[in-house]
Amino acid sequence: MKRLEDISIDNKRVIIRCDLNVPIENGIIKDDTRIEKALKTIKYCLEKASKVIVLSHLGRIKTPEDMANNSLKIVCNRLSELLNIDVAFCKYEDDIKSIIDNNKIVMFENTRFFDLDNNKESNENEELSKYFASFGDIFVNEAFSCSHRECSSITGISKILPSVNGFQVCIEIDNLSKLLNDYEKPYTICLGGKKVSDKIGLIDNLINKVDYILVSGLMAYTFLKAKGYNTGNNFVEEEKIDYCKELLDKYSDKIILSVDAYTSNKEYKLVSELNDNDECLDIGEKTVDLFKTYLEKSKTIFINGPFGLFENDDFSKGSKSMCEVFKSLNSSIYAGGGETTYMLNKFNVGNVFMSTGGGATLTYLSTGKLIGIIE
Repeated sequence: MKRLEDISIDNKRVIIRCDLNVPIENGIIKDDTRIEKALKTIKYCLEKASKVIVLSHLGRIKTPEDMANNSLKIVCNRLSELLNIDVAFCKYEDDIKSIIDNNKIVMFENTRFFDLDNNKESNENEELSKYFASFGDIFVNEAFSCSHRECSSITGISKILPSVNGFQVCIEIDNLSKLLNDYEKPYTICLGGKKVSDKIGLIDNLINKVDYILVSGLMAYTFLKAKGYNTGNNFVEEEKIDYCKELLDKYSDKIILSVDAYTSNKEYKLVSELNDNDECLDIGEKTVDLFKTYLEKSKTIFINGPFGLFENDDFSKGSKSMCEVFKSLNSSIYAGGGETTYMLNKFNVGNVFMSTGGGATLTYLSTGKLIGIIE
């Protein structure tokens, strides 16, 4: 990888593409982790560069109404607070050159505002890439979580300007690469969430590296259906049942499924006892104990996907218990995905490397590369 510290940015205009796509409710940022993760790179550039230009997207822009609800102004204000300096905010109709000339650091409005014009940002439009690049001399990719996609403000700019990766991107790759090449065994991955299809690349790439795959959350029910269980009123990917059958037949000693659950009416059941109307929202104690036996002997662990509806306190007991298990371990533990890190943060798990990526993390662990990483 090309790293920020390997290039001179002295007296240069530096464009930093961050991922500041933070959750906002009623005008309040609920979690500013992604802003804080970008601070090291931004501060480094502020010390050395003549100008710092920050780009990011926020939300999805499909209609003009989405523009009103996804302005980066509130994020700009929070960045100003964290840096303790004024960060100038640029709308695209402003005299941007003048604003840059008169300020040390500038944040542009949401890059995805250009998606209203034939998805020019999300589909890497050459004209838009040149427009962004025209404001800088050097480009820094600090948006790990967006680096699995081609877009004008990442892959587009990097084809035009001298480009490097920011500190957080390098931290992400340095850590996640250990899950591909430098892991200690036994090696266990915990998979949750909804869809098996979201995890196929990950499973296929890691199945021969890992010792155990612990499957819970809603995706467990596609595997359970493949084993012939009545999966109740739970989501099942019917088109992935054959894939799950093949995995279970070939790797029956590696794939460990949840064995009990709490239903939506708070009834405890073994998964073998489900009826047609049961909707399972949390794992039970037997699953926690089962998973614990594998985790306690593991040296390397990767977590992707929640164990249940942990956001709801009525169905968070299983996730909380699993988090207590993680806290008790001396293993090298890694996690990826927004819901996963939300769960780990909610239950104060501190001994885990938490990737800022969701799809990017899965893509990297599935393929060993990301199109947006500067090599």
